[in-house]
Amino acid sequence: MKNIIVNKILLLSIFLFISCGEKKTEEEHAEEKSETEVALTEKQAKTIGIETGSIEMKNLNTIIKANGYTAVPPQNRADVSTLIGGVVKDIFVLEGTFVAKGKTLATIQNLEVSEMQEEYQSAVANIEYLEHEFKRQKTLSEENVNPRKTFQEVKSKLASERAKAQAAKNKLQALNVNPKGSTSLVPIVSPISGYVGNINITKGAFAETGVTLFEVVDNSQMHLDLNVFEKDLGKISIGQEVDFILTNQSNKAIKGKIFGINKSFSNESKTVAVHARINPGNTKDLISGMYVAANINISNQTVSALPKDAIVKNGEKYFIYIEESGNEEVVKNEEHRKEGGNHKEIHFKAVEVSVGTTDLGYTEVKLIEEIPSDAKIVIKGAYYLLSQSKGGGEHEH
Repeated sequence: MKNIIVNKILLLSIFLFISCGEKKTEEEHAEEKSETEVALTEKQAKTIGIETGSIEMKNLNTIIKANGYTAVPPQNRADVSTLIGGVVKDIFVLEGTFVAKGKTLATIQNLEVSEMQEEYQSAVANIEYLEHEFKRQKTLSEENVNPRKTFQEVKSKLASERAKAQAAKNKLQALNVNPKGSTSLVPIVSPISGYVGNINITKGAFAETGVTLFEVVDNSQMHLDLNVFEKDLGKISIGQEVDFILTNQSNKAIKGKIFGINKSFSNESKTVAVHARINPGNTKDLISGMYVAANINISNQTVSALPKDAIVKNGEKYFIYIEESGNEEVVKNEEHRKEGGNHKEIHFKAVEVSVGTTDLGYTEVKLIEEIPSDAKIVIKGAYYLLSQSKGGGEHEH
């Protein structure tokens, strides 16, 4: 008798466990369904402005987003220094001043310069004398009047003086000093035309060799250095157009064109530098080193697309809503009777999609699960449906 009672208790426990499990599964299913389905009456749908449509084939411009900086080529940027140290005598420019190539930016004083000029001029005078002596000794040597040794000595001295004069001349020309003059001032000249950047000297200070005194930048050849990730590199090619916006120019859209792609990675982030030349008319107010966010226009492709308002984001996923056919029901509750008879209820189901490029108000969509070819897709009011599925809470655009 005792065993029979125990068996009945065990059977009852198993029955209750199964019943609770089934109930829980039904509740979970109902909860899941409530998150993916929304029901509205015809009147509600009309009030909200629900509109349906279908997936269209659109010719959209595919883009790759890339960040980077404005830059100038090395040949359009100069760090001006001096080949000889000296005391800064005068400074003739200010930061931001435009200077032409060859313009004197400053002068420094060094007494060694006047000594170089004297050395050059002395060598030139010796050359004049030795040239006459060379001609005379050559004639005498040919007539066997003087020993040939004397002629060779004059020839050697002439070559030595010429070498000495040329060396002194080269030094003075490198310093932009006239070899025939007499001065201790060395002009610091700009090697390119452009705008003066940083000035790193002051009047009366000692300017050392190898130290940048002035920075000159020519912005006329401004370009972009954009960082493109490895996964997108295969889509990039020479000649593709680039669009970018600078906030300091009232969000004016500026265009450029790719002219170069690096063949090595820039850093540990596995990006490759892509260079785009900016249209010359748009470089006037640009400064080297400005941060930019750019769109590289890859190509026009015909893709499946929907109006961008048809797609909503919930968490990290994207969804569209379709009107479920055959699910209209007659609502017969007391509230609807007071409003004037029966009302049809329309059901909408959320379908997950992946999205691509957005252009001309349309967004590329790829279906993760199959839907009927004649499915009615909500193209207006999708954000309201998402809000309703969350119990009227906030939604993400």
